[in-house]
Amino acid sequence: MLTISDFIKQREHEWQRLSDLLNKGNLSAGEVRELGVLYRAVISDLALVRRDYPNQPVTAYINQLVTKAHGVIYRQDTTDFRAFGRYFTHTIPQVFRRTAWFTLAAFLLFIVPGVVGYRLAFVNPDVAEPLGLSGIRATLEEQEIWTEIPVEERPYASTFIMGNNIRVALLAFGGGVLFGVFTVYILITNGLIIGAVLGLATHYGLGDALWSFVIGHGFVELSVIFIAGGAGLQLGWALLNPGYYRRLDALGQAARRAVTLAVMSVPFLIAAGLIEGFISPTDLPFAVKLSVGLGSGALLYAYLLLAGRSDVRTTQRARSTVTAAP
Repeated sequence: MLTISDFIKQREHEWQRLSDLLNKGNLSAGEVRELGVLYRAVISDLALVRRDYPNQPVTAYINQLVTKAHGVIYRQDTTDFRAFGRYFTHTIPQVFRRTAWFTLAAFLLFIVPGVVGYRLAFVNPDVAEPLGLSGIRATLEEQEIWTEIPVEERPYASTFIMGNNIRVALLAFGGGVLFGVFTVYILITNGLIIGAVLGLATHYGLGDALWSFVIGHGFVELSVIFIAGGAGLQLGWALLNPGYYRRLDALGQAARRAVTLAVMSVPFLIAAGLIEGFISPTDLPFAVKLSVGLGSGALLYAYLLLAGRSDVRTTQRARSTVTAAP
């Protein structure tokens, strides 16, 4: 391995050149291309010094140089609303697709305890006591269900539901900073409780009524919880497995992706809350509520899986052009 002095002598001319270009202002086309090459090279240098010379002053210097270059290269006009629109039409769905494995992990952490909770409560309703569901069990024993919200109370109920769902999503996301432990706890406990409630309702013959209530909003609501949980797991994984980066730097990189998913959770949970407050408690036929649930879920996943793919195709065409160029 090179000594720190040898490494600096070998690379400092490119650092100085990058610094000169950043300070110059108006660049020619050739200088812009050179700036891009130097920026990528210095990013590699930063990864190397963080690994081999983490406590040397040169590490802080290169980090500042990369930060400055990033700000110059990627700065945008804050008055350009097209950039704001592209954040929702391109950035969010692209980040979702790149990090889908974390969402899948969150889904499994929720659904497996949910199935266990359903089975336990359906077979033996006495599990309601240790799970803190004794009040719900008592209500179901009286053949009553809490999903019938009076018309005049639905606006307030919808607001409360939105707030509660957003709170759970933010807890699942924010829990990632505790090495993902709290995120895992939120997903497992919510899955277990929701599964147990469905199991209790089915045991007392009220399963159909409860399913009729949740089917309209459940697809979107639970999907967004999984996405927020996956965002939290990204934070936890960055802390557990930072690679060549310091944990704080790895967390910062993961947070930039995860916050994007947390941002998209809020409007979709508001939509789910509106459905839950104004459609789910009505006397509409089950088929209508199912159509609302499936339709809203299809719109959500069409957005997440299909939006923003034009950027990928453009990049692929550009690479093909470069490869074919003489």
